[in-house]
Amino acid sequence: MIGVVGGGIAGLATAYRLQQHGHDVQVFEASDQVGGLAAVYETAGDSIEKFYHHLSASEETIVELIEELGLGDDLEWPIGKNAYYWDGTVYPMDKPWEILAYPKMSVYDKFRLAMLTQEIDVRGGIPKFDTYEDLEDFEDVPIEEFLLEHTSRGVYEGFFEPLLRAKFGDRMDDVSAAWLLGRIKFRGERDLLRGEPLGYLEGGFGQLLDALVDAVGEENITTNARVEELGVEDGAVESLTVAVADGADSAATQVEAEADGGTTTETHEVDGAVVAAMPNVLEALCGYECDIDFQRAVCALVTMDEPLTDTYWLNVGHDAPFGALVEHTNYIPPENYGGDHLLYVASYIQDYEEDLWGMDADEVEELWLGHIEEMFPDWDRSAVTQFRLAKNPRAAPIYERGYLDTVIPYDLGDEVAEDLYYAGMASRAQYPERSLNGGIVAGYECADRIAGRKEIVRSD
Repeated sequence: MIGVVGGGIAGLATAYRLQQHGHDVQVFEASDQVGGLAAVYETAGDSIEKFYHHLSASEETIVELIEELGLGDDLEWPIGKNAYYWDGTVYPMDKPWEILAYPKMSVYDKFRLAMLTQEIDVRGGIPKFDTYEDLEDFEDVPIEEFLLEHTSRGVYEGFFEPLLRAKFGDRMDDVSAAWLLGRIKFRGERDLLRGEPLGYLEGGFGQLLDALVDAVGEENITTNARVEELGVEDGAVESLTVAVADGADSAATQVEAEADGGTTTETHEVDGAVVAAMPNVLEALCGYECDIDFQRAVCALVTMDEPLTDTYWLNVGHDAPFGALVEHTNYIPPENYGGDHLLYVASYIQDYEEDLWGMDADEVEELWLGHIEEMFPDWDRSAVTQFRLAKNPRAAPIYERGYLDTVIPYDLGDEVAEDLYYAGMASRAQYPERSLNGGIVAGYECADRIAGRKEIVRSD
């Protein structure tokens, strides 16, 4: 049996792929539900993710999995309208003529921005189409330096700088140009006349989680089960010790169990383990230290009885207490949610000491809705019928210069012990942008390595 630590999308994908290779698995999830950052809220209609999600056309592995699990007919690709808020005005930014009308950049700036988004290097007056092919060429280049050289100061100051400051705060100067180029590639599929199609599962991505749970088997997944110890014998993983909350349904074979104050400690013999969790979990289990810093996320889902804007993704180009307004029901119809209008308000935090991280839901609601009223004087918070707040202490890596030197290998046989693998957010699959697709790729990479290794062992 292979033990999987973590029941997020990466852990479930690992288990699913391992079963395809013929392995028995058991997934241990420390919280009371699977899904991680893809966990959901209930609404008056379909469920919805606690943290906003959509797919880009470049995310092929998750699309293949969705089709494989029989959900392909539920995958839709509506246009996600983008806009930029600056000085009290919302500027649409999807169609060429909308971008040309944006007043914060000159025509020359807009040309340079357009060339960058099409991955065309026009420095020196001769277009080159392969400059940005290898992201690793820009791993050690600061974003500001890159943009000033490859576009213009107007592009940097009039477009990118406010967005970078909103996302990375005082860490923006540490971030590598490779991350920015990777994001451009990641989000590069755009219809010039309509905008960018973004993928979403009708009924929410909770459907994908449910389908994965069904495929893996509920009997092979234990929630409220915190893995506390990794047993290593003769340089190889041989057991996992798990604290399971009383009442949790665990179907794995127990070689030892001991009750202790509301939990039962179980020791499971395993033929290998995959840690599909944050690197702090891996470090606690085996001492492997990861130097990647992570951002915290504070994200509210605001339920309203009327819309705020007609835009899906609104970037905020001033010093706001949040980074973006994501109006989900301008992308997926409000009829899917009982007629309610759903708005995400989100902010990334670089330091636990920041005031926002310590605020409770009522304080955040007062701060954020008050600022939205200032931005949109015709809007009244009486339209709000519910305000739900989620926080995550490790929502996304900070993609610093030299990031690739800090990713955790899939196979930790040389670093820690044989038969130990890593599929969490600090893996190579989550570079240069973290995503649901990256979690699935990481899970598959580990499962395929386990299958290949076991085949070699058996053939020997």
